[in-house]
Amino acid sequence: MTDDGDMTVALLHPGEMGAAVGACLVSRGIRVVWASQNRSAASRKRACEAGIEDCQTLDRALAAASEAGGAVLSICVPSGALNLAREVASCHFRGTYIDANAISPDHAREIGRLVEQSGATFVDGGILGLPPTPTRTVRLYLSGSQAPAIAALFKGSQTEAIAMEGAPGAASALKVCYAAWNKGETALLGIIRSLARYEGVDEPLLKELDISHPGAAKRSDQIATRAFKAWRWAGEMEEIAASFDAANIPSGFLANAEIYRRLADYKDCPEPPSSEEVSARLRRNPQ
Repeated sequence: MTDDGDMTVALLHPGEMGAAVGACLVSRGIRVVWASQNRSAASRKRACEAGIEDCQTLDRALAAASEAGGAVLSICVPSGALNLAREVASCHFRGTYIDANAISPDHAREIGRLVEQSGATFVDGGILGLPPTPTRTVRLYLSGSQAPAIAALFKGSQTEAIAMEGAPGAASALKVCYAAWNKGETALLGIIRSLARYEGVDEPLLKELDISHPGAAKRSDQIATRAFKAWRWAGEMEEIAASFDAANIPSGFLANAEIYRRLADYKDCPEPPSSEEVSARLRRNPQ
C-alpha cells in the first residue's frame, strides 16, 4: 500500500455511517471518492459535506483508487454487501477491499473469496457504535493480513480502528455477537412492553424492573428512539440469525427481524414515535 498522503479510498456508499467514517479519512489527508450515479440527493449532500470527491460512476471511482494503490471501503445495508462486492470484482479491482458491513462471518468470508479471485486483498471489518462526530468516536474492528495497514489510515481520527488477530470473518463475528446483545435487547424489551400494555400490566412491570433490574425500564423505551433505524436493522437480524444457524446454536433472531420490519415505516420520520405508538405498531398484523 502507498503512503497515506498518496492514498485514495473509494467509499461505497456515503450513508449516515459511511459519510462520517469517510470524513475521518479526509481529516487525515486521504483522498476519498465515491460514485453518485443512481444515488439519492441525501447521499450527495452527505458526501459533499464530508469532503468526499464525486467520480460519478463506479468504474471511475475504482480507477481512482487503483491508480493510487488504494482501497475500497464498503459500508452499505447488509442485503447489498454481496452484490456490491460482485460489482467491484467484475471491474477487476486489485487494491484492498474492506467490507465493513453488518453481515455474518460466513458472508464476510464469501465476499473475501470473491474479491480475492479478481485480484484484490480482503480486509474484514465490523463497526461498533454511532457515526463519529467531532465529539464522539466509533470503533472499526479489522481482521485479515492487511488489517494493521488499514487501521493505520485512521490513526488520530474519530474512527478508532482496531486490528484484530485472526483471519477474515473475525471482525464480522465480533460485530454479530455485539449487535446480537445490543440490538437484540432493544427488540426484546420493546415487545415485552408491547405485551405488558396489551395486558394492562405496564405500570407494575416498570416498577418491578426498577427494583430488580435498575436501568432496564429506561432501556425499554429505546426501541422508540431507534425506530428510524429499524428498516436497516431487520436485515442485520437476519445476518445474526444466519451466524447462529451456521454454528448450530438455536436463536430467535428471525423474530427480531420481523419486529424491526414492523417499524420500517419510521425510516424518514423527523421526530421519533412515542413508546406507546411503537407498542401499538408491533401488535399490528403486517400488511
